[in-house]
Amino acid sequence: MKQTAQQLYGNIDIYLFDQLLKGRFGDCKKILDAGCGGGRNLVYFLQNGFEVFGVDKNAEAISDIKALSKKLSTHNSVKNFVVAGVEKLPFADHTFDLVICSAVLHFATDSNHFDAMLRSAWRVLKPGGYFFARLASDIGIEDRVIPLGNSRYALPDGSERFLVNEQILMEYTRELDGELFEPIKTTNVQNLRCMTTWCLQKKVPRVF
Repeated sequence: MKQTAQQLYGNIDIYLFDQLLKGRFGDCKKILDAGCGGGRNLVYFLQNGFEVFGVDKNAEAISDIKALSKKLSTHNSVKNFVVAGVEKLPFADHTFDLVICSAVLHFATDSNHFDAMLRSAWRVLKPGGYFFARLASDIGIEDRVIPLGNSRYALPDGSERFLVNEQILMEYTRELDGELFEPIKTTNVQNLRCMTTWCLQKKVPRVF
């Protein structure tokens, strides 16, 4: 029976799906979803021979992704999914070809927490590897958000988030010695919230 798009890709982030259509991650072997939830972004990877890992602070979410992994992949170990915070990833340096961090970083409690999460995810990424992040920003709604302190803001949709802007993202891009493999893109949802896609590749150190 022919599989539907839903069965092939699940409820994948549309901008991550865009990267799959472009063939960006075809040479990746080991994938980490940092803040994986129940695994909505991992259906394609589990069904197509990737070695898939995930962390989440929510134990119930980890139980769900373990069950999904068992269902979709006979070779992927359920031990790859662990309860942990993104700021303290339990993996060695330079382990993964792709780190996904979708709708996670904006839950940072302050700038130090954001920095810790980002550097932890970057640490486990291999040189040449890809970092895909989607997070809330104030880009386009700067005059509609209310500062609450510690780089957190009240949004017009009633939520509270840690928000970034293009300057912050570009400063981190340089500081981490990464490079954009896609331009920074922001979706404005009726001026209620804005979500920004930040796609980096980790530079390979030059050998002289």
